[in-house]
This record gives sequence, structure tokens and C-alpha cells, in this order.
Amino acid sequence: MAAAAGLALLALLAAAGAERGRKVSMEYNPGWNSSSVNLLHVRAVGPEDTLHYVWSSIGAPSVLLVATQSPSSALRVNWTQLLSPSPAGAIWIDPPDSVVYSTAVVFTKLFEFSEAKPGGELFYPTYDLSEFSWDSLNHTLNHTALTAELSGVPATDPGGAFSNGSLAFRVTAYEAAGRAGALPRLLHTADSSQLQFLLAGVTPRGNGSRFLLQLATVEPAGAARRLQRDSSIDDEYTPSIFQVLSLRADSPNSSSPLPFLQWKAVAYGSRSPRREDSIQCRAGELSLANGSLPGASVLQAFFGDSWDSSCTVSALNVSFGGEEGQVYQERRYLSWSVLLGFGQPPRDTFSPLVISITAVALGTPLAMLLLGSCLLLLAQRRRYSEYEPIN
Repeated sequence: MAAAAGLALLALLAAAGAERGRKVSMEYNPGWNSSSVNLLHVRAVGPEDTLHYVWSSIGAPSVLLVATQSPSSALRVNWTQLLSPSPAGAIWIDPPDSVVYSTAVVFTKLFEFSEAKPGGELFYPTYDLSEFSWDSLNHTLNHTALTAELSGVPATDPGGAFSNGSLAFRVTAYEAAGRAGALPRLLHTADSSQLQFLLAGVTPRGNGSRFLLQLATVEPAGAARRLQRDSSIDDEYTPSIFQVLSLRADSPNSSSPLPFLQWKAVAYGSRSPRREDSIQCRAGELSLANGSLPGASVLQAFFGDSWDSSCTVSALNVSFGGEEGQVYQERRYLSWSVLLGFGQPPRDTFSPLVISITAVALGTPLAMLLLGSCLLLLAQRRRYSEYEPIN
């Protein structure tokens, strides 16, 4: 009963998320002085609730998203246990009964492939992200801008593809609703954060190589994710991009959407992206993942030893490239943005500029018609006023 009431409260708070702000703070490795591992806690406090985002590179890069119905809920970490072979129970929210919903997203592998022959593809050895070596996230943490970047390279790189490059995840938290400054200029609320997947300077292992990022979501028992593809308007922010994709969670205890991931069907091949730098982005079909995820110690620390059997794990592949597959080959840069949060995913509407242009386009003929009618009426009145009857 309490859980159902909590879910109802979360739905009401999420519906109002676009109209109110949050007080957001970032803390690196809370309660731990070493930078040998990365754990970033983003705490977003609202009037009656708190959202916790726990980003980590312990194992595969991942994020825990936890919604609570208390503005004073706090993250607790037992570091000795977390870094031990048995980390179950090392991460929790205090008080535990304030937790309304918890989920996780894990970025597991990066695939590289190219067309070997018509209708066929050649895959190169996979990059397992749980086996990467990650730089200290603390060096990029910006408490004012609410940003941080996790950058890494394979622990072993026989071919030297990463000798002048890196793979990175850039996190941006938000205190209020708005729109990101760089393309694709995702719309966000205070109940969401943005993640950018960045591939820079990595040498392709084939001509016209394309890349595919594999991610997995973890939901509590009884909940599941679904992939939704929506048509979007053609607006000034991302012209010609007509598809928005969302990974949304459904719970049997609530008809309202809970966690979500949302992105536009586009990536970019420039640090300062323009429309001509766009790269096609495709999502495969969502599927249930069999077995445990590699390097999932953070998930085990929060969900427990049996998380892989008690939770619903879904996998999704997102690929970058298509007819314009040469973009990365030429520029050695790839950027893909995705929004993570709770509540109803933001929905694009026509921008003020487009509304103004439309108003002018529709209003000009009407104004000309009214002006013409007025001039005709004045001319007629003038003609009658100059007429002098003969007595």
C-alpha cells in the first residue's frame, strides 16, 4: 500500500517536473579519499522528493537512478565492502523506506564493423567496457556547470587503435527545465540528466567502419522496459530529424511512466556540431538479456547477490553510421546524446522562432487583404465626397 502511494506521489511530482526546479549537488567518491575508482553521486532535491544518480566505472560504466519520496534521503556507501569480492549491500539509500523506484543503465560493449560484402558485415574484436582503464573523473568535475566526464581506454590495446584517442561519457545535471545548448539540443526537465557518449581520435580498424554501442537496463521484479519510436516535428533545433526514441519503464503498480531514456535518431561528427555533421543513428530491437552483466559490482552492491535473477535485464544496441558512414573515418569524432530521468519524457513543440515565422507567413496575406479593403473603401468615399449635385 505504501509503495503504491509512493508511486502515485512520484507520478504527480514528475508531472510537475517541467514547472519547478531542484537543488542539485555533485559529490565524487563520497566518504572515500582515493581516486583509484570513480563513483559520482548527483543528488537532485525537490520540495518533497529526491532523485539520486550514481555514476560509476567500477566494472562496466553504469548509472543507478533512484527516486525517493523524501527531500532528506541520502546515499550511503560501505567502501570496504564495495571493493571486496562480495559487494552486495555496499550501496543503499537512507532511509530505505523512502525509495520509490530504482533502476540502472549499464554500458557494456562497443562493437566495430564494416561491410564485408553485399548483405554481409565484418565484425572486429569487441571492446568490452568493463575491461577499460578509466581516468579520474574528479579532474573534470565542474560543480558550477554541473558537468563531469568519464574517459577511458582499453586496458590492453594490441592494435593501438586508442593510442591517440579515447571513449568517454559526459554527464550534465539540470536544476530546471530547458534545452541543451549544443545539437541535438535535447529538451530536458529538472527530473532528468543528459549523457553524451563520445568517441574521439580512435583509429578505425577498417574502411568505412561503423560503431555500435550496447547498453542494458535493470528493473525491479515486475517492471519492464519498452522501446517507443515517436515522430517529431521538423523544427529549428534539429531540422530534418523526425524520430525520437524512448526506453520507458512500465510498472504494474502504476499506469504512469517511471524511468526513461530518450534520444533523437542522430549523432554528430564534430566537437561543435552543425546540421551537416549529422550521422545516422539506429536502434535495434529491445531484448531480454540472459545471464549476468560483465563487471556489474555496483549493481550487485545495490540490488543484492541475486539481482540478475530477481531483476528484469533488457539489452539494446544503438548503431552509428549508414550511407554517411565515412563521417567518422574523416573526422575521427562521434557524439551521441541521451536523456535519463523520471516521469513523462519531454515532448518537443514548435519553437518561438517557428511560431513567429508561421504567424508572419499566415498573417501577411490577411494584412494585405485588410489593407486593400481599407484603401478601396477610402477611394470610394473620396469619389462620393467630390461629387457635387446640380441644383
